[in-house]
Amino acid sequence: MSRRAFASLVLLAIAACSPGDPAESAPSPSASAPQARDSGRREVAVFAGGCFWSTEANFERMPGVVAAVSGFAGGRVATPTYDQVVRGGTGHLEAVQVTFDPARISYRQLVDRFWLTIDPTDPDGQFCDQGPSYATAVFASAAQKPAAEASRRAAAVRIGAARFVAPVRDAARFWPAEAYHQDFARLNPERYAGYTRFCGRAARLRAVWGPTA
Repeated sequence: MSRRAFASLVLLAIAACSPGDPAESAPSPSASAPQARDSGRREVAVFAGGCFWSTEANFERMPGVVAAVSGFAGGRVATPTYDQVVRGGTGHLEAVQVTFDPARISYRQLVDRFWLTIDPTDPDGQFCDQGPSYATAVFASAAQKPAAEASRRAAAVRIGAARFVAPVRDAARFWPAEAYHQDFARLNPERYAGYTRFCGRAARLRAVWGPTA
């Protein structure tokens, strides 16, 4: 059992009724700020940021993001289940497929934001979730790779290239996770808030990126 799975069992009983720390999520658009109209165009990006609950929550709040789906990518097993992936041996990482309107937000903006939601100095997982399936990566197509790698270089300058181990990888088949994992943070706000506090996400992100993360 992963540390996250154990923590989730505990949090079923102790999670407090309070929102998650806003430092852990992408900012919500202001109610008064004008929003670009939907162009109808769609592109897809895939990010592995440790716990897919958090990666999904971070992206779905961003203006221009149409959908964020939790799942798995990078492995060799077709139609993997969550239990298979967390047990290990599939090669998959927990990942999120982000569908976005490129007229409202660019792929480069998505990648720039992604780095600030993870600890790219940890090669073994993220926060309290440790193990191969919780490693980080940007899965980029051939067309996306120049922007992804440029974003990575710029982010690495902020914390030191030698410390920055989160990679840009070749695009890989994405497999959606089970329905009960989708929109977890939105549908289970008390459990999710407790989970993020237990994992110390906000404190670690501030330690890596500073107060502007």
